[in-house]
Amino acid sequence: MTDTPSPTGPTPPGPDPEDILATCRAKGLKIATAESCTGGMVAAALTDIPGASDVFERGAVTYSNAAKREMLGVRAETLAAHGAVSEEVAREMAGGLRARAPVDIAVAITGIAGPGGSEHKPEGRVCFGLATRDGVITETVEFGALGRARVRAAATAHALGLLADAADALPLG
Repeated sequence: MTDTPSPTGPTPPGPDPEDILATCRAKGLKIATAESCTGGMVAAALTDIPGASDVFERGAVTYSNAAKREMLGVRAETLAAHGAVSEEVAREMAGGLRARAPVDIAVAITGIAGPGGSEHKPEGRVCFGLATRDGVITETVEFGALGRARVRAAATAHALGLLADAADALPLG
């Protein structure tokens, strides 16, 4: 495991992007990312590694609700009922990306990096979606009010962990 340098300091310890790429490469798996609050940090961590293009297929930064709808097929009804920061939206982001991209694994991140938040959706809440051929799983992590840079870094490390676990679990592509 290595710390990935970023303008906001090191990413919290997490899976080494190089290891994720190596596992995917050995199994013939392709990856895509759909990011909101991380703004492309997961894609950057992967594409910082030379040769990533044989595994990393695409990344979408879908910061606005319109982008989530247009690029990933997130339904307006889901956004209206649950808000952008929800497992329901993370599920549709990951599933929509995997349906649109020739990939084996799609990870999605949507959250409140801060500052701010609300009683119902506090700063540091991040929802994740992970789509594979087995379906879509979601989870919510409460990182807490760590500050914008640290929440984003923690969410990036967590998403890399989800990718690593999925790559390890999936059979050959």
